[in-house]
Amino acid sequence: MNQIVVEDQVSVTIGDDQIPCATSGSNEIDSDGLEFVVKNGLAKIQESSLEDFIIRTSFFSGMGQNSGLAKKTKIVAIHKNLNSSWSGKARAQSFQVFSKAVADKCGGDANVKYAWYGAASDEISDIVMHGFSWCLKADGNRDCSRHSISLSPAKFSFDSVLSSEVDENGLGLLLLCRVILGKQEVVTADSNQFHPSSPEFDSSVDDLSAPRKYIVWSPYMNSHILPCYIISFEAPYLRVFLASLICASFRLQRISRGKYHQA
Repeated sequence: MNQIVVEDQVSVTIGDDQIPCATSGSNEIDSDGLEFVVKNGLAKIQESSLEDFIIRTSFFSGMGQNSGLAKKTKIVAIHKNLNSSWSGKARAQSFQVFSKAVADKCGGDANVKYAWYGAASDEISDIVMHGFSWCLKADGNRDCSRHSISLSPAKFSFDSVLSSEVDENGLGLLLLCRVILGKQEVVTADSNQFHPSSPEFDSSVDDLSAPRKYIVWSPYMNSHILPCYIISFEAPYLRVFLASLICASFRLQRISRGKYHQA
């Protein structure tokens, strides 16, 4: 038996084989309107299950002070990534190998955590099917490279909800992943760093004592991150909320520029 703990909030004992999140659970496959769910043989988690309870609890408690938005947000379905394809099995086995290697390097503890990742539905689909990519679609459909993957700790699901993109019906997707963090170092937002500063470190955070971001460098994104669950949620007011944040930021910038010119 393997004790699955979601960042000290809720813990539940779930039977696992050697590869966490790759086995157990219902074998029922239900698309809920998501084509890639069927293509990849993802298993829908039953709402009465302990897995469903722990994930829902973590998701909504991670909305923090944004209780108004949380009340208007609904989890439509939770699917487990069974890693049933040959490439999925390879990624899951690679995660196990690197977990052991980092644990050996760090004195027995690989510092594996659960973390959220939010993105557009197309990117989530590509990640489940092919793994994380070095390239992202930028404005104007131009491809751009990225040096790292940023994930939110389990108790800050709201940050990843903001990073997701809901469609015209307010439907969005999140990944709940296991992440090998190992020994961490701080990287500031304005840093040009694109790999660990030394072999001593395995990943980065924005703050060691109270991290809001786990940063995994691109060379390790498919060996140190294992997508375990896909959460489909409805947040019809998310676009309005984001628009209000943008407007507030714009007003603050105008006020700041006005004070600067007056000075």
